[in-house]
Amino acid sequence: MPLNGGSTLQASDTTKYFIHANLKADGIVERSDVVGAIYGQTEGLLGDDLDLRDLQKSDKISRMEVKVESENGTSYGTVTIGSSLDRVETSVLAASLETIERIGPCEAMVEIELVEDVRTTKRKEIVERAKYIHREMFDGTAMGTDEILDEVRKGVRKGEITEYKGMPAGPNVEESDAVLIVEGRADVLNLLKYGVKNAVGVEGTDVPDAVAGLAEDKTVTAFLDSDRGGDLILKELEQVADIDYVAHPPDGKCVEDLSGEEIGVALRDKQPHGVELPDTTGDDLADEAGDEAEKEEAEEANGTDKLRDGLRSVEGTDEVLLLDGEREEVERVPGDEMGDRLEQIKNTNGEVRSIVLGSEVTQRALDIASSQGVETVVGTGVGQVVKKPLDVNVVTRSELP
Repeated sequence: MPLNGGSTLQASDTTKYFIHANLKADGIVERSDVVGAIYGQTEGLLGDDLDLRDLQKSDKISRMEVKVESENGTSYGTVTIGSSLDRVETSVLAASLETIERIGPCEAMVEIELVEDVRTTKRKEIVERAKYIHREMFDGTAMGTDEILDEVRKGVRKGEITEYKGMPAGPNVEESDAVLIVEGRADVLNLLKYGVKNAVGVEGTDVPDAVAGLAEDKTVTAFLDSDRGGDLILKELEQVADIDYVAHPPDGKCVEDLSGEEIGVALRDKQPHGVELPDTTGDDLADEAGDEAEKEEAEEANGTDKLRDGLRSVEGTDEVLLLDGEREEVERVPGDEMGDRLEQIKNTNGEVRSIVLGSEVTQRALDIASSQGVETVVGTGVGQVVKKPLDVNVVTRSELP
C-alpha cells in the first residue's frame, strides 16, 4: 500500500521538480536498503552527466526522502527526490528508478507516481492566497488598471489553451497552415501570452505519432530550447516528421521564459532545417552579391519572358511545356504523360528545370516536379495545394509581366 500524504522535503531556490515514486519489496527492508539499491543499481546507467551521486554533490538533486513500512512480510514505501534539472533530464532520471529490481535481498518494484512541478505548485498556492486576500483583506479599494489587465490576460490565456490529440496546444493549430512544435505546456502558454496561437507541445522526447500527421500538410517549425533536451527532441522529430524550419531562443534562455520581443526575433531568425548556409562575410559577400545581382537581373528578365510566352502557348490546353535550365523548350507532352516523360528524360541525363501548365498548379504537379528535380512550376493560378514542396518555386500568370 503506497504511503501518501505528500513530501516533507523543502524546495531549494533552484528546485524545479519533485519525483514521487512508490516501492514494493517481497520481504522486510529498511530505508538504508532502499537508498543503497537506488545508488547501486543506477550507477553508470545514464552516464556521468546523470549520475545520482555526482548530481547530489553538485546540489542538482536533493537528499532523497525514503519512507518504508512492512505488513504481512511485504514492505511498502515511497521515495521523493527534488530535482533542479530541466524537464527532459528529470524525466530520464525518474524513469531510471523504475529499472530497480531488488532491494536488499528481496525482489522489488519501483513505480513513478508523479513528477511534481514545484513552480506550478507555488503558483497554485499564490493564486489561492491571492483569492483570499482579494476577497477578505481589501478595504474596499478598487483594483488598479494594471491589476485588471493582468487578471483578464490570465483568464484569456487559460481559456485559449486547448489540446491537439492529447498534446497541449494553441487554438489555431488545426486551422493554421503553419505550426510551431515546442517542448511542453509552459512553452505553449508563454506563446499564447504574446498572441502566438499555433503551437503544440510534445511533452518530452517520446514524440506522439500525431506530430507526423501535422507535418504532412503544414509548414512545421521546431521551436526548442538550446540545450541537450531540445537537441534530443529535435532528433526524435527528425525520425517521425518532416521539419521545415528550426528556431531557438537566445543562449541560456528557455522558450517558456521569453518576452514577446525575444519570441519575434527567434522566429524571424529561424533557419531551414537541414540546409547549410554559405560561410561568407564582410565586403566580399557584398561585392559578390552585387555582381551576381547585376548578372541575374538581365538573365531573369529574359527567362521571365520565356515563361510568359510559354504559358500563353499552352494556356487552356492539356499540354505541358518542358523547359531546360536556360528556359528553352525541350518538348511538349500531354498532361497525363508528364510524370513518365520527366522520369525518362532524367534517366537519360536530360535536363528539365521548369514546367509550364496550361491550367492551375495542382498538388500532383508539384509532387511530380519535386521528385524529378524540377525547380519551377508555372500555371494560370494555384489550385488545391495542401503542402508546397520547399524545393519548388511556383509562378502564376499574375506574376509574369
